[in-house]
Amino acid sequence: MSEQPVFGRAVALDADRRLNAAGILQELLTDMIDLSLQGKQAHWNLRGRMFRELHLLLDEIVDLARDAADQLAERCLALGVAADGRLATVAAGSHLDPFPEGRIEDEEVVELIAARLQTVSEAGRSRLVPLGEVDPVSQDLVNEVLTAIEKYLWMVEAHRPAERG
Repeated sequence: MSEQPVFGRAVALDADRRLNAAGILQELLTDMIDLSLQGKQAHWNLRGRMFRELHLLLDEIVDLARDAADQLAERCLALGVAADGRLATVAAGSHLDPFPEGRIEDEEVVELIAARLQTVSEAGRSRLVPLGEVDPVSQDLVNEVLTAIEKYLWMVEAHRPAERG
């Protein structure tokens, strides 16, 4: 992100703070784009007794990821830095493990999607303090995104079999 020019003057932050904030947002943008793609891969190839419920839930997660990606990208632009959602950027920068190809059983989808939501949550939380130091407004946006991610993590994990004590 440091090679990026900063344009515009709409945001009352100096160029270094704008670049730092946009760099953090770009990392999260990359993860959200990957999450949306992996959610669709799971949605298309899901099979098993929880098919319908998970199929619908995966669509909600994809919608969340796409909306969050859009908000993160637009915040980068408001900071005067171009957002980068190109495939090569996402492939090189995502914190998410690759999603397996082919048909996949519902119980495995639960574990895989829960792991990806957890990764996004951890990546976002690890950047909250540094982001708040350079741009509290961007930090508020990331807090909103993480609130939704963690809600869906809870909803996906609710599909795990009950533990027997």
